[in-house]
This record gives sequence, structure tokens and C-alpha cells, in this order.
Amino acid sequence: MSPAVVSAPCAEPDEAALLAELCEGIGLTCVFQPILDFRTSGVAGYEGLVRGPAGTPIHSPLALFAAARRHGVLAPLELACRRTVLRGFVEQDLPERLFLNIGPITRAHPGGGVSESLGLDETFAMLQSLRLAPERVVLELTEHAPTLDLASTRASLTAYRELGFEVALDDMGEGYASLRLWSELRPDYVKIDRHFVDGIDTDTVKLQFVRSMHQIAETSGTRVIAEGIEQAEALQVVRDLGIFLGQGYFIARPEAKPQRAITAQVQAVVNERRAYVHRQPSQLGAGNVTLERIASYVLPVSPETRSEDVVARFENDASLDVLPVVEHERAVGLIGRASLIGRFARPFTRELYGRKPCSAVMEPRPLTFDKRARMEDLSRMIAEGASRQIAGGLIVTDQGRYLGVAQGHALMRYITDMQLDAARYANPLTLLPGNVPIDDYMDRMIGERQSFHACYVDLDNFKPFNDVFGYRRGDDLIQLVARVLMAVRNPERDFLGHIGGDDFLVLFRSPDWEARCREALTRFGEAVTEYFHPDQIAAGGFEAEDRRGMVIFHPITSLSIGVVAVTPESFPSHVEVSAAAADAKKMAKRALGNSLFIERRRAHR
Repeated sequence: MSPAVVSAPCAEPDEAALLAELCEGIGLTCVFQPILDFRTSGVAGYEGLVRGPAGTPIHSPLALFAAARRHGVLAPLELACRRTVLRGFVEQDLPERLFLNIGPITRAHPGGGVSESLGLDETFAMLQSLRLAPERVVLELTEHAPTLDLASTRASLTAYRELGFEVALDDMGEGYASLRLWSELRPDYVKIDRHFVDGIDTDTVKLQFVRSMHQIAETSGTRVIAEGIEQAEALQVVRDLGIFLGQGYFIARPEAKPQRAITAQVQAVVNERRAYVHRQPSQLGAGNVTLERIASYVLPVSPETRSEDVVARFENDASLDVLPVVEHERAVGLIGRASLIGRFARPFTRELYGRKPCSAVMEPRPLTFDKRARMEDLSRMIAEGASRQIAGGLIVTDQGRYLGVAQGHALMRYITDMQLDAARYANPLTLLPGNVPIDDYMDRMIGERQSFHACYVDLDNFKPFNDVFGYRRGDDLIQLVARVLMAVRNPERDFLGHIGGDDFLVLFRSPDWEARCREALTRFGEAVTEYFHPDQIAAGGFEAEDRRGMVIFHPITSLSIGVVAVTPESFPSHVEVSAAAADAKKMAKRALGNSLFIERRRAHR
């Protein structure tokens, strides 16, 4: 007699029953991860994330939604998750914006067929019941779904935007047709996938990917958020690329009760000015100028100060444009002269508001920056469309405490001067930094006692090339040199400047600087052949008349690089470095063809 076969109980009914409860909102929880604004050192918003019941196989979001897909309850679970996150955000009274993950909701119709939308009516009804303004919600659309209906998604997002919502595209660079989605949906934010951020401080390819995405974002008016910032170095690289929003475990982990301010450790990294990625400085010291330079202390008023007394302050001091409102050393508001005087010029306003506290007429959420905020960053904010807010003035703080104000006219004047300097000091042909920023950078490196290799790069036989082929082709050849040098330098560590004409200077901190120099010579040797006729290449040169009308044979234009090692003890300033590098370049030019000369003969002091 065969033994009875006892089947193991199937887990499907239990999972289905659990999902049914979750679709009703029973058992779902949420956590929030802060998104940091590097410019203000403040929290710009929170991403809301759902969790299934702890201790179950569907605790993680991926497992939860995979189970819902298997059981055909994706739409009700999606809406239940939105409701849970929205309620948690409102109940905790979290500041700034909520980044709400949403996905397509597919519904079957009795007559057959299905429709797909993003659940506008249901989501808007949730916000109304919770009294949460749509302007504070960013819809974060994940792009993992390969079957995303672009036409219906675009229509849904248009309807959402008309109500005040903003849109973010998640996991940019990962998944399906990232760039097409970006182009089609035109999001307000894109979140760069963590794959490209993790290790960006050591991976030049990832660095270039992120730089390219940031450039596309600037062109399309999109704000970039870097996800997966796990180390201090990654934060610094992202910041130095000009990306000002980020999230990750180094900043803060997702928590049921999230942080409302960043830690001292993160603040120290945000304030650290020693760049891991050297954006090419375009004017003297611009990268290090902070807001503290133009901040001025203005005696603040308290929130209880009568409005008519504030008006009197403005009337008695013509130079005063803004008044900070401070309580317990913390700025809680800002009052602008123009708006207040204009308001009190209306009939009966003085009688109605004069004796009321100024908190009734102040701007309750003024722009606030730490004193260490860089002027370069504020300049980018203006370029991104924040000029009106900044022109009205802003609060300057020191570790959160009121320090002073930066009045709009002073701020705009300084930034304008900075931009004019940038144009003045950049080489117009290559847009690389010219002599002033090159000298400033060298002095800064020497002052910081950092070692580097100064490489003077120059074209051989360039004048006869210009005479024979014309100055336009000469410019093309100079731009070729710039492209070659940009390709071989490590943008995380090395500085490239254009001295003028066909002369360049590379300041290498990369340990493999010699290999990079030799690669530059190889690249140039391969590319320069396109600038000559095949017969000239075969002959190894070209003929040109000298000043006396004599025809002289000139070798094919080549590249010479002279290198000198700079240590903290060897050179007192850029003047001595430049002279030594020029001498090394002359030695390199003595050799025929593409050549590299490394000064090893003597120690420079």
C-alpha cells in the first residue's frame, strides 16, 4: 500500500489575502528620504517610499509590486500606496516638496479593452481631503516599464501640471529608452540613476555620462537630482559638476520619521571647497568667493514688531531695501521695501495693518543661504530662472543663525561683474581659461602645498602652416590641440588652460601624467594628417616662402610638450613655474616631430 502523499500548503491564498488587505491600506507603511539642496544646505523635499508588512516576503517595494502584478491588483495597490505616503507626509507636517512615486494604472472595461492613466482624479481627491497643495507634490514617474504608453502618459501629465503638480523622471540612464522619455515628457526634474553616481569620483566614464546628462538638463530647463550618494567624495564631485540636488545614504537614510536638517558631517562636506572635479575656473578666484563677502548685518525686527514701525524704518533709511524678521536667532521672514511701501500706499491699509505685527506682511519663506555658499552657485541659480527671487534679497546664516542679508542690488552687481570677468579671462577661440585664471590656479595649488606637473604644450611649424593654409585652418588646428588635451586630461584632477595662440598649459595632478602626455602626442599625430594633402603627408612636409621670398621646406606640423615637476618647496609662485615650463618646452622643440621633454636635470628652488 502506497503511503499517503501530503501536499505542502500553497502560499498563494495567504499572499492574495494579504494583498487584498494592503489594497485597502491595511498594513502598508511609508518612509521618507530627504533630498538635499547643496546651495542652501537645506532639505529641498522628501521622497516617499512604501513598505509592505515587516517580516513578510513582500516587505520590499520590488517584491510587493511584483506580487501585485501576479495577482492582478496593481491598480488598487498603486492608489493605496499613494494614499499612505500622502497621509504620512501631511501627518508629520514635513516641509518643502513631496516626491511621490507613481506608475501607470491599467483598468479593464466591461465592454472589453483596457485604458491606462496615472490616476489623476483619485490623486487630486486625496490631496483635497488632506488639504495638501498640488504645488508641493512632484510626481516621480519610474521608467522601468517597457510598455509605457507615451501618448496617454503625456496627456495625464499635462492634466496634472495644469493643476500645479511638477513631474520627475526616475532612474535616468537605467531602463528603457531614457532619453526618449526625457524628450517626450519634458520633466521638471530628472533623477540620475545611482549606477552612474556610485564611484563617480574614480570613474571618468561615469563622470562624463553625468556631465552630459547635466548639460542636456541645462539646455532643456530641467533640474537634476543625483541618487545614490553613498560617500562624501561622490557628493563633492556631483556638486562640482554644477548639480545641486542629491539624495543617498551619506546624506540621510529613508526613515519613518526623517531628518529635517542635515548632519554636521554632511554640512562639512558641502562646505568643503577642495574640489574633486576641477571645473575650469574662468576668472580670478571665482570658484572660492562666498556669499559672506557681500553679506551685511541689518538690525532685524521681531515677528511682533508693529507694521507701522517697520514702515518708519524704511522711511527713515533710504539705503535700506530689506528688513529681516528674526526670532531666537533664526530668520523667519523678510520684508522688502518696495512691496511694503506699495502696500501701505493703498487706501485704508495703514489703518487696517499699521498696528498688526509685521509677521502679517512679511515673506514667510525667504531665500536663505549659508555664508559659505559660493557666488558661482548663485550665478547659476539666476541662469536657471531664479533672478527675481534673488534680486529681492536673501538671508545669510552661519550654522543656521542669522548673520546678515545680501541686498538684491549688491548681489546682482557682484554676479554681473563676475560674469564679465569670466568672459574677459576666457580664451575666445577655445573658451578655456586664459592667463589670469591659469596663474591664479597655480598660486592656489602652491599655497595649498600640492604637487603637480606643469606641461607647456606648443605647435611646431605653426606660422608657416598659417601662411600656406590660412588663419581659419590655423584656428582649426588650435582647436584640435584643445580637443586632444581635453580628451587626455582627467577632469577630476587636472587643469587645462589656453595661454594664447598655439600655446597651452596642462597642470597634471594625475599620477599617470606621463602616459597622458604621450597619448596626447599619439592622438595629435593621428589627427593632424587630415589637415594636409596626401602628397604632403608622403613627403613629410610642405613648402612655403619665407620673408625674403625663398621657398623653404617645412615638416608636418607637430606637437611639443615640455614638463616640469612642481613641489611645495620648489617654486614660490606661478612666475617661476611658467619660466621653467617655457624652458622645458624649448628643449622639447629641439627634437623633430611630436616630442616630450621632461625636465630632470636640476631641482628647481
